[in-house]
Amino acid sequence: MPQHSTDAYAVTAAPRALDSAGAGRSPVDRATAHLDAPLAVVDLAAFDANADDLVRRSMGKPIRVASKSVRCRALLERVLARDGFAGIMSFTLAESLWLARSGFGDVLLAYPSADRAGFAALAADPGLAAAVTVMVDDPAHLDLIDAARPAGPGSGAEIRVCLELDTSFRLAGGRVRIGARRSPLRDPQALAALARTVVRRPGFRVVGLMAYEGHVAGVGDEVAGKPVRSRTIRLMQAAARKELAQRRWAAVRAVRAVVPRLEFVNGGGTGSVQHTAAEAAVTEIAAGSGLYVPRLFDNFRSFRGRPAALFAQPVVRRPGPGVVTALGGGYPASGVAGADRLPEPYLPAGLRYDPQEGPGEVQTPLLGAAADGLAVGDKVWFRHAKAGELCERFAELHLVEGDRVVGTVPTYRGEGHTFL
Repeated sequence: MPQHSTDAYAVTAAPRALDSAGAGRSPVDRATAHLDAPLAVVDLAAFDANADDLVRRSMGKPIRVASKSVRCRALLERVLARDGFAGIMSFTLAESLWLARSGFGDVLLAYPSADRAGFAALAADPGLAAAVTVMVDDPAHLDLIDAARPAGPGSGAEIRVCLELDTSFRLAGGRVRIGARRSPLRDPQALAALARTVVRRPGFRVVGLMAYEGHVAGVGDEVAGKPVRSRTIRLMQAAARKELAQRRWAAVRAVRAVVPRLEFVNGGGTGSVQHTAAEAAVTEIAAGSGLYVPRLFDNFRSFRGRPAALFAQPVVRRPGPGVVTALGGGYPASGVAGADRLPEPYLPAGLRYDPQEGPGEVQTPLLGAAADGLAVGDKVWFRHAKAGELCERFAELHLVEGDRVVGTVPTYRGEGHTFL
């Protein structure tokens, strides 16, 4: 846990919501009646309940929090203070260094980096090097780090290294791939060979392995209105889990023959917590999206989270019956472009996009009977398709308990950082 206090975040208490919000409004409307939109909130009761559910599904194995899905130091602190959570999985080296300097003592960088200035800073500071573990899946990564060391290869602090195993599911002799294109290290022998390379290089130490099964952890298996597709996904995921469990176990054994004392074997994600935790080879689980529960995580049969992160846009026009226009809101999520990457109009229920416009950069028309109950200045609440990407749009998050805002904390952006 970090050693600094939340005073660094300038947490502020807000007054009770104004009665003028109206008894018919949602609790989040009443809580934020004194605030102008655009704004973003996190429902603390939902956030904490989601954290409890992740711990339940992890069956005693610690959960490493994926920071890209939170992007708020105060909320990272909140979840790491709970039993069952330990360590952060970061997404850039610059972010990793910032978190370590802020007092977070166990930061695993989940992706390889080409940040030469960051590597120079890491090698020059034994305290940072002890707190941050970098991802390596190619000897070229070691070369880049050595070239960045202030006094040349092998100098400075020892760099902690994690190796990544590719988890993609291959069919038809490898001609069909299901899963993300991540590490080039697919078989246990290749992983062990890189471990031997690292061991032979002065200034490096292998401390862990990671294998992220995104095609299981991030793909919902119960898609509303699509039973055939859902069953196909479940069959694929069952076969993929079985294949990966066997290969991951073999990879861990192969690497432990080179590095007997691995500190951790990381796997999983929000959608696969209980499956990955059941593997004896895995010592910790990664998860983050399950804290906010964005709309892409509505389609899992094995768990039901509570939407915790919402954003509001103000109604600025009423073009006609059954139509209102909100300011902005065109915040698509990363990934393959499609309707599932768009924010979901959430409250009041029953609003939908105009198919000719969708969510816009500056204006978003919304259709439906619920529009007639909205006045200019009212809020429309949305759920983002993904989790932490919402925080790239807002400088602060208002923390809600029931119908009150109990604090306001900065996002990464609000602290002046846009790491990616």
